[in-house]
Amino acid sequence: MKIFKEIPTELPNTPLLDSVNYPSDLRSFSINELETLASELREFLLYSVGQSGGHLGGGLGVIELTIILHHLYNTPYDNLVWDVGHQAYPHKILTGRKDKIRTLRQGNGISGFTKRSESEYDPFGAAHSSTSISAALGIATANKLSNKSEDVVAVIGDGAISAGMAYEAMNNAGDSKTKMIVILNDNDMSIAKPVGAMKTYLAKIFSGKIYFNIRETLKLIASSFSKRFSKKAGAAEDFLRSAVTGGTLFSSLGFYYIGPIDGHDLDVLVSVLKNAKQSSHEGPILIHIKTQKGKGYSFAEKSDDKYHGVSKFDIKTGIQQKNKSSAPAYTKIFANTLIKHAEKDSKIVGITAAMPSGTGMDLFGKKFPERMFDVGIAEQHAVTFAAGLATEGYKPFTAIYSTFLQRAYDQVVHDVAIQSLPVRFAIDRAGLVGADGPTHAGSFDITYLSTLPNFIVMAASDESELVKMINTAVEINNKPCAFRYPRGEGTGVSLPEITEKLEIGKGRVIKEGKKIALLNFGARLKECLIASENLAKQGLNISIADARFAKPLDENLIWQLATNHEVLITIEEGSIGGFGSHVNNYLNDKGLLDGKLKFRTMILPDKFIEQNKPDEMYKEAGLDAKSIETKILETLSSKIIIKKTN
Repeated sequence: MKIFKEIPTELPNTPLLDSVNYPSDLRSFSINELETLASELREFLLYSVGQSGGHLGGGLGVIELTIILHHLYNTPYDNLVWDVGHQAYPHKILTGRKDKIRTLRQGNGISGFTKRSESEYDPFGAAHSSTSISAALGIATANKLSNKSEDVVAVIGDGAISAGMAYEAMNNAGDSKTKMIVILNDNDMSIAKPVGAMKTYLAKIFSGKIYFNIRETLKLIASSFSKRFSKKAGAAEDFLRSAVTGGTLFSSLGFYYIGPIDGHDLDVLVSVLKNAKQSSHEGPILIHIKTQKGKGYSFAEKSDDKYHGVSKFDIKTGIQQKNKSSAPAYTKIFANTLIKHAEKDSKIVGITAAMPSGTGMDLFGKKFPERMFDVGIAEQHAVTFAAGLATEGYKPFTAIYSTFLQRAYDQVVHDVAIQSLPVRFAIDRAGLVGADGPTHAGSFDITYLSTLPNFIVMAASDESELVKMINTAVEINNKPCAFRYPRGEGTGVSLPEITEKLEIGKGRVIKEGKKIALLNFGARLKECLIASENLAKQGLNISIADARFAKPLDENLIWQLATNHEVLITIEEGSIGGFGSHVNNYLNDKGLLDGKLKFRTMILPDKFIEQNKPDEMYKEAGLDAKSIETKILETLSSKIIIKKTN
């Protein structure tokens, strides 16, 4: 198949794609026209993502599949559910969002994932993995209950289908015998190389390439003879399917399995998907397609992990724009610090849930391949696996994004906290993260961890503090702990030695002033200092303290700040119920809210903040320096009114 006439360094000429505004426009296309459309769509996608940045490899790999799905199915009436959503850019281009595609992941632009509020062609929003089969089964069941005949198709990747939720959904779908189609997009690559037994199973299936040809031959033979012979041929087909593929996992779960087939061959895709759509089979069907991530762009084909998600890049050279900051990234500082400790302590192990490069565990794994465990897209398992290691005296550091750790909250409570096991949680991407938007924002971990008995919860205000928190976590052997840090580069401060630790539950005073005190928790410290400098020009000298710990609280520090100042304001990058709520509870218990103290909290607002540059998101959230200044002045000028009740 011809991919590119040449690399599109400027907006490519795409006359056929220009004629497609919605899927209905391509349903009358011939196979030859669909092949031309695929070539034009691939060029347009490559050029567009090169201009905006975003997820690239996955979308390039599903161009043909996307076109055929919209060619055969009556979307949006038929429901097409994409797993995760980062491979849905071609889908967006074909469903009325072509002119907006270069606004991807930008403020007031379209989302990098599927989103119900964005388009009727997105029946289910997704940005986390492995939800598509569950959602599709729910939609298909609703259709059955309502006597609707619309089709439901879920597209899930090889990495996503390894997660427990996908198995739960398949088990339920097979048992329910609900008609739906699941397309397994097998490209040997999710974000990192897939891990676990599933990758071996899929490879074994793919090695039996003759299966599909035998299957089609049997179908042709069967169609030429009697119905009785057709049943025998079907039995033979089932036997061959089991013998050639080497396994019947999907069949055992109640799915009718088809494949593997070439996901870039339009003729084959049309034939198989049309047959599946028209099938009278009662129950779910799984179609296993084999694709190449980054298809058609040599740089992405050769290094598909680095082109999974990209910043703006030079299409001819493949070179991505780099941040000009000279400060190292928090993630890299975490990895390098942990490596230094692991060189001295053989009990330290690293755990990641399919995000080795995103969490820095790839660096740890290169140094200690036997002590780094990538458990796949399985955060629940990752946490309990870490708990098991902790029972035997090991020191597991479980590095998971804040937003992904939410998926394992029961395990954090039941398997770690209740047993007081010393699992160390390295919580990356804390706070607002920018282009990925609300689905990836680390907004809730302070709250959901600080409520738990037996937990130590820390937040780094800069990279020096992060190193100290890692140093401290290494020595915590009787209870779980967590330290959170933001995405991106640090502030440029020098780093301490790995011997420098924190006293548990002790904060620090950064700056002493009068009347007003700011008590920071996390990475808003820089904004506090900027606000302080600006207000100093107005004659206001502000005390600034860094709490370091949300749990246990530095009660002595809070007492001193509350009794020696007229105004006390806590600041954190988290939701209600977090650090500020714990401080409020302490102040109330000590009777410090009944006197002269004016206490306020600054937290993330009670809403999901849409994608934008992080600075703009924090401005919208009211957690930038200007907002802190405003809060101080408003609080200082307000009068305390104590309501008396009978």
